[in-house]
Amino acid sequence: MEQTNAKKHPKGLPFLFFTEMWERFGYYLMLGIFVLYMIDVNNGLQIPDKNADDIFGTFIAFTYLTPFLGGFLADRKFGYIKSVYVGGLLMAAGYLGLALHNMSTFYISVALIIIGNGFFKPNISTLLGNLYSQPEYKSKKDSGYNLFYMGINIGAFLGPILAAFMRNKYSWPAAFATAGIGMLVGLVVFSFGLKHIRHADVLKPVEKGDASMGQVFGVVFLPAMIAGVLGWMLPGNILGSDSTDAFIAAAIPVVIFYVSLWVRANASDKRPIAALLVIFALSAAFWAVFKQNGTALTRWAKYYTDREVAEVVEAPARKLYQVETMPTKIDSVTKYDEQYQAVKVDGTVQKEWGRDVYFRNQPADKMPVDDKPVYLVSTELFQSINPAWVVLLTPVVVGFFAWLNRKGREPSTATKIAFGLLISALSTLVMVWAVYAGGNGAVKVSALWLVGCYGVITVGELLLSPMGLSLVSKLSPPRLTALMMGGFFLSTSIGNKMSGVLASKWYDYENKADFFLFNCMLLLIATVLAFLVLRWLNRIMKEKNLQ
Repeated sequence: MEQTNAKKHPKGLPFLFFTEMWERFGYYLMLGIFVLYMIDVNNGLQIPDKNADDIFGTFIAFTYLTPFLGGFLADRKFGYIKSVYVGGLLMAAGYLGLALHNMSTFYISVALIIIGNGFFKPNISTLLGNLYSQPEYKSKKDSGYNLFYMGINIGAFLGPILAAFMRNKYSWPAAFATAGIGMLVGLVVFSFGLKHIRHADVLKPVEKGDASMGQVFGVVFLPAMIAGVLGWMLPGNILGSDSTDAFIAAAIPVVIFYVSLWVRANASDKRPIAALLVIFALSAAFWAVFKQNGTALTRWAKYYTDREVAEVVEAPARKLYQVETMPTKIDSVTKYDEQYQAVKVDGTVQKEWGRDVYFRNQPADKMPVDDKPVYLVSTELFQSINPAWVVLLTPVVVGFFAWLNRKGREPSTATKIAFGLLISALSTLVMVWAVYAGGNGAVKVSALWLVGCYGVITVGELLLSPMGLSLVSKLSPPRLTALMMGGFFLSTSIGNKMSGVLASKWYDYENKADFFLFNCMLLLIATVLAFLVLRWLNRIMKEKNLQ
């Protein structure tokens, strides 16, 4: 056993921190250009926009569904370290496969990334939790997860920036290859830290009543596959698309499995598992709103936000920007409606909005002059705002709670989650004000509205997401830790998919303020539920001596 120091974090933390940072770098680099690559008619895959959006939503949902399988196999068979290696190598192969620029390898590569994430994501978090299982470190578990979460977001911040640079300066394949190299670097870092991590790779013995591997595959995965096929084949679209219907149908047997864990649990495990199921439900509501950063908020950045910047003299730096030159003709059968939705019409080539549809809601004095280049910040760069806030605010949040802890007034993990939901709900009101500031899209608004919205929801995120990971580690029966970590990511998966369903309603709201108010109400309902069960959750944590 390695020597410990109660005043410091475990020695394995920095290695897990940087491993996760590099993994998230590759993931968010790929995610930042995923849709752009699919819809690019010149050098991309030429996939129609609607199909590309559906593929994107299904992809981010499945990347958080497979941790259920990866966590279970790690708990029962492979162990956590081996699973991290398997997951990382599969993801690296997937990113490098995307660099081959071939439709057949595209879907194979996407599948490799989804499966790899399932092995990697829950098990590196479980290793972190096990590092803090020693008595010397238990009081530092929340701050440890906050620091780990900061590593995630350093990678998420750098990913879209490198994505914009590599795809503009070089090519799509170069950008995807960079993601693969980043993942491999993360595994090298992980290897250097093994001597500080191996003692955390301890599988807990199976107890009477625990589901076997055969039972899980027969009772969960087979029904999930059957339900998914039936969901796909249902006439009409209950939730907007065949893939959404199939995904939600497939998720139902998995949800039932987690409920059955509570039903079959022994007396000592029953209440902690019940508490975790409640946290999973609240988490799904949060992600349903938060993950609209890739859909509704990206659409806001693209059409409603002033992205124009001064002329950039240094050519390499210019690669981070889109450059508009001569007046751009709109496709002969494409037209944008009042909400910037592309629709097909009959007609001849037209120049409805001058140089580009971006300039439709620009005031006359800001309209471009023909032949003069205009520099616009690439839309994907707005995806770096949230992780930048995480990096900036994590030390503040960790320091604030450390100060409360010294005074004996630090709130419980469950209390932090409840307030995280409340603060996240307030972030949607920033966008309501942005809608009114721009006259509901009549004129473009400052990018500071998005910066402010991301800043507020990031505070909520820091109180909810890393605290959720911490709570799973604290409350899970030891032999089921990775499996319950998979359950946490399952709730994220369902939330991710529902975010796409909510975002698809964007065009149903003529007044965009009503769209953001609906999201606000969703989070406020979750907040009320969280505070209603807060005393019960805190009592369970007190029973387990986790307050």
